Amino acid sequence: MLVTGCSSGIGQATALALARAGFPVWASARKPGGLAELRRAGCRVLELDVTDERARADAVRRVEAEHGAVGVLVNNAGHGGGGPVEEVPLGIVRETFETNVFAVIRMCQLVLPGMRAQRSGLIVNIGSAAGLVTPPTGCPYAMTKYALESLSDALRPEVAPFGIQVTLVQPGAVRTRFMANSEPHQPEADGDSPYAVYKANVAKMAARAHREGARGVLGADDVAAVILKAVTAPHAKARYKAGSQARLAPVARRVLGDRGWDAFMRRLVPFPAPR
Repeated sequence: MLVTGCSSGIGQATALALARAGFPVWASARKPGGLAELRRAGCRVLELDVTDERARADAVRRVEAEHGAVGVLVNNAGHGGGGPVEEVPLGIVRETFETNVFAVIRMCQLVLPGMRAQRSGLIVNIGSAAGLVTPPTGCPYAMTKYALESLSDALRPEVAPFGIQVTLVQPGAVRTRFMANSEPHQPEADGDSPYAVYKANVAKMAARAHREGARGVLGADDVAAVILKAVTAPHAKARYKAGSQARLAPVARRVLGDRGWDAFMRRLVPFPAPR
């Protein structure tokens, strides 16, 4: 099993859960210095920047050399980032897609030949509730998670005849360092921005949504348990929603319709009328 993005959060919790369940786990991260706990837990550790082609290919080759194929790939590595569309530099958009989408596609491409030869395998893509309902300032993060919805739907029927399964895990808000780690991928703060108040209100909403004890917020272990459930299922489901946000927000969005949802979001995140 190869898990990406294991230095903290969902990736770290997933690697631990799989190792404790008795699976051989290769835990990877861009900076492997943070993988000591996983090494002690019995994981093999790899340095893997998922945006680096040589690193991607080397990681897959190492796992295949020992096991014949990557039995399970957990595409967890990714980062957030976003702001008002008018202000988001295209460089940040490209960077976020490079990590959250293009790297996922390439990792799938690299493991699929071995899985096909073995006629078995499971690809677990880590999506988000933000791929179901776009949060405020969701460009580009939510856009990448919507892309994983489509990628997983496209891939699933293509590889099913080879005995390969594809599943998408869709967590709601999770208490991890994800928000802090995503700060470098935000547009620079600008007090003169016409969206300054809006962005401040979005930040307050996000802080409330991720705080300890907030209703519906998940721990990394909660998401890892869902991933373990998918890995151990005889036939993994196409999607696993983790947490009430992922289950309820799409229902509310559908019931309210476009106008109703936009009005709800304006109440949730106030945006004073421009003067």
